Amino acid sequence: NKDGSYAGFIKVQLKLVRPVAVPATNRVPSLQAGRPHPQGVKRRTSFYLPKGTVKHLHILSHTRASEVIDALLRKFTVIDNPRKFALFERSEKDEQVYLRKLGDDEQPLRLRLLAGPSEKVLSFILKENETGEVNWDAFTLPELHNFLLILQREEEEHVRRLRHRYACCRQKMQEAL
Repeated sequence: NKDGSYAGFIKVQLKLVRPVAVPATNRVPSLQAGRPHPQGVKRRTSFYLPKGTVKHLHILSHTRASEVIDALLRKFTVIDNPRKFALFERSEKDEQVYLRKLGDDEQPLRLRLLAGPSEKVLSFILKENETGEVNWDAFTLPELHNFLLILQREEEEHVRRLRHRYACCRQKMQEAL
């Protein structure tokens, strides 16, 4: 291009462990069927992307990693927050596989061209953004509510198991006495 930028394709493999949210269609049965949805409530459904899903993107040399993530999510009509995902650079050396999380401002097409044609030297993977810290702002209110319900159920189950174990120990002690 006249501005010195260039265009090309990158191949991104999607390795997502968790399901992704997409807008619900009329074909998806709803538990709320027949009831009108309150204003501001978006219908959505979740599904797992098939393992080994690969997508080719046509991008510019100045396209940033965060923009690549946005483009991938748009291609699959994923409505999850883009901050839940990260683009990783994968390379192989001496039969070892190395993954490096790309910064939001890094330019994948430039990296791909500098690495040469071999995918062993460099390829791209979209994964969940696992920084060790949870970015609670990236979740919707219903998702946060579900987390609390799950934690409450786990806690109740743990307490039930402890009480059962204590009752068994008490019974054995009384039999021994």
